[in-house]
Amino acid sequence: MNGTQWIIFILIIQVIHFLGTWKLYVKAGRKAWEAAIPVYNAIILMKIIGRPKWWVILLFIPIINLLMFPVIWVETIRSFGKNSLVDTWLALLTLGLYIYYVNYFLDVKYVENRDLHPRTAIGEWVSSIVFAIVAATLVHTYLIQPFVIPTSSLEKTLLVGDFLFVSKFHYGARVPMTTVAAPMVHDTLPVFKSRSYVADVDPATYKTSIWNKLQLPYLRLPGFKKIKRNDIVVFSWPADTVYQFFKKQAGVRKPIDKKSNYVKRCVGVPGDSLSIVDGYVHINGKKTVLPYRAKPQFLHTVTVADQFTSASIDLLGRENVSGNVIRVPASSLEQDRAQEVISAMHLDKVSSDSAYTYYTGSISNQKAINYLKAEEVKNKALFLLTEEEAKNYIGKAGITDIKKFAYTIPHTDVFPQNAAYAGTSDNMKTIYIPEEGKTVPLDLEVLPLYEKIIKEYEGNDLSVNGNQILINGEVTTNYTFKQDYYWMMGDNRHRSEDSRYWGYVPEDHVVGTPVFIWMSVDGINDGLSNWKIRWDRVFTTVGGDGEPVSYFKYFLIALGAWFAFDYFRKKKQAKTEDQ
Repeated sequence: MNGTQWIIFILIIQVIHFLGTWKLYVKAGRKAWEAAIPVYNAIILMKIIGRPKWWVILLFIPIINLLMFPVIWVETIRSFGKNSLVDTWLALLTLGLYIYYVNYFLDVKYVENRDLHPRTAIGEWVSSIVFAIVAATLVHTYLIQPFVIPTSSLEKTLLVGDFLFVSKFHYGARVPMTTVAAPMVHDTLPVFKSRSYVADVDPATYKTSIWNKLQLPYLRLPGFKKIKRNDIVVFSWPADTVYQFFKKQAGVRKPIDKKSNYVKRCVGVPGDSLSIVDGYVHINGKKTVLPYRAKPQFLHTVTVADQFTSASIDLLGRENVSGNVIRVPASSLEQDRAQEVISAMHLDKVSSDSAYTYYTGSISNQKAINYLKAEEVKNKALFLLTEEEAKNYIGKAGITDIKKFAYTIPHTDVFPQNAAYAGTSDNMKTIYIPEEGKTVPLDLEVLPLYEKIIKEYEGNDLSVNGNQILINGEVTTNYTFKQDYYWMMGDNRHRSEDSRYWGYVPEDHVVGTPVFIWMSVDGINDGLSNWKIRWDRVFTTVGGDGEPVSYFKYFLIALGAWFAFDYFRKKKQAKTEDQ
C-alpha cells in the first residue's frame, strides 16, 4: 500500500468512526462535527473517555495501535454506562462495531467523571497486563529487542548462547510494515507454531494476498549513527523463504519485517568496491583491518607428527574439525582423466611434494579413489582456527605445522550464481556495493549482480529481449539505485551463510545493532541439564576496545544499594505517618 492508498484508507476509517460515534459525542456535550475531524476527533474522544491526550499518539504507532484500539472501544462504551462483561465481549468480538448499536439503538447517558479504576481484582489484573504489553511492545518494536545467538557464524566474537540486547534506535527504528500481526513475537506464534502475521506472497507468481494491501511502506525513524564498516548488524535475511529452520517445507515469501533475523558483521558499505582474496576482505583494493574484538576464523591445514590423537583434537577443538585430506601419487595425476575426476569430486589442492599432491575433499567415491590411487592422510586435516591460535598451537600435542588454507577452484555456488562470476567462499571477484542515488551502466554482463535488486528489492519489472534489457517495459542501458546496500559476513568464515551466497542486504532489511550481552549460556542447544553460565560474558558490551569486561558485579552492587535505599525510605515514611 503506497502513501496515497494509506491516506484513502485512513479517511475511510475516519468516516466509519464518525458514523458510529457522532451521537455519542453529542450526548457527551460535544458537537457532532467534532467526531469527523481526523486527529482532533481522537483528542476529543480522549476527553470523553477521561484518558490522557498522549494516548492519541499511541493510536498512530503501527502495531501499538492494534493493542490500543480494543482498549478505546471498551473505554468508549463504558463511558456511556455499558460496563457488563457481555458488553465488553461484544465490543471486542465485533471489532468495535458494537458501538454502532449503542450509538443508534440504545438510549444511553454519558457518565461524566466516571471511576476509571477497575471494579474487580480480575479487572485490575487485566488492565495491568494490557498496559504492560503495550509498554513492552513499544520498547520491543522501536527501542531494544532481545535476541539469542543460535549458530556459530560469529563464533569467538559472539558465541552460541549469547543473549543480546539489540538497539533499534542507533540506526533508526524501522516502522513495522506488516500491520496485522501479533505483538512481541516475530514470524511464529510460540505455542501454536503457526504464522504470527497476516500477509503472504506466492513464491511462484509473486502475487500477494488481499492482506498485503494493508502493508505499510518502508519508513525508518531518524537514528543517531549510520552503519559503519565492521559494525555487527542484525538484519532480516533477504533470502528467507523458510517457515521453520531445519525443517523441509514448501517455501514462502515473507514480508520484509517478518523474515528471519540474522546477525553478521558489515564488511562492505554503500559505494565500496569489495573483493575477497584468500579469505581476506579487500575494500577498494586494500585489505580490510578488523577491530580488536573481531576473532575471524579461517580454514587451516594442520599436520601432526604421526596421526591425530585425542590430545591434539581436544587442543584444536573437536567442533572445529572441518575436513579430511587425501593424497594422490604424482604418477596418477599424469593419467588422461585425472583432472576431470578431481574436478568431479570437488577436490581442492592443499600442497604437493615430489611424490604426492594433497587435496581436501571427500573420498567416498571408491571408483574415483581407485582410479587415482588416492588414500586418506592420517596426519593432516582441516580445522577452523584464528590466525593467533594457529601460531600458538605449533609444537603442542604433536602438532608440527599449521598453514592457512583457502578454496581456489571456482564454482557457481557463490553470489551471483553465474559462470561469469565463478569463485569460492575464499576468493571472489571485485563487485560494487550499490549506493542510493548512484547510477551504474547496465548490460548483460553485469546484470546478474543487480538482477535481484532491480526485480525484488526495488520492485521493477525486468526482462531481457536479445541483447536488450527492459525495465518496466523500457529499454535501458543504466540503472539508478533507490536505496543503500550492505555486504554482511560472519567472522567464522566457513560456517557462515552470508552475502557470499545470497548477495547484498538492502537498507530496508536492517533491524539494528547488538549493544549488550545480558546473559551467556554454554551448551544452549544441549538441553537444560547441560547449561553452564559463562559468568565472564554476563553484562558485557558487544563493541568497544580491549577485552570485554563484565559489569555484572557493578549491577548487583547498584541493585543492592537501591533495595537498601527503598527499604529505609519506606521505613522512614511509615515512622512519619505513625507520628
